[in-house]
Amino acid sequence: MRQPDLSNLGRRERQIVEALYRLGRASVHDVLGELPDPPSYSAVRAMLGKLEQKGYVTHEQEGPRYVYLPVVSTERARRRALRHLVDTFFEGSAERAALALIQLSDAEISDEALERLAELVRRAEQEGR
Repeated sequence: MRQPDLSNLGRRERQIVEALYRLGRASVHDVLGELPDPPSYSAVRAMLGKLEQKGYVTHEQEGPRYVYLPVVSTERARRRALRHLVDTFFEGSAERAALALIQLSDAEISDEALERLAELVRRAEQEGR
């Protein structure tokens, strides 16, 4: 089954799906608490229903309420979003993206994190990437 593309969502739909990613699983009430300038409870419930019909979210019943969760795993969504970012802003170059992250003026990178990055680079070289 082909996974839905999150970039096709409208602003409010994207906010709802992003809330589900932050929370992992959530009721309509939980999602409402995560939204800026939230619409009504009924509007969020209706949007979650539409997102489920479109294949972006699913639900489980917990007692009398539905609990919603994203269909695409957090890890898969993270990879897709990062791939889209790298393709869009760094001409597909992971190297350029990594350098931009390291060069952020507010980025404080510990010696331990730099060593972990160096180890990842060494492993990638050994694997021929």
